[in-house]
Amino acid sequence: MAVPKKKSSPSRIGMRRSHHALTTSAHAECSNCGELKRPHHVCSHCGHYDGREVATAGKALKGAVRA
Repeated sequence: MAVPKKKSSPSRIGMRRSHHALTTSAHAECSNCGELKRPHHVCSHCGHYDGREVATAGKALKGAVRA
């Protein structure tokens, strides 16, 4: 069984975990309604993508396919 010979210092533990931080997700403003949306995704609020309506606004846009 592998057992560490010495105790890891808090500095060493922090250096190892320095890459574990969460990254912020990018958001852009919808050109039609102004709501925040993911870039290159259909707007979940109004259903527009690239200046045209792709899906109706009332339906759930979880599985919306670009036309």
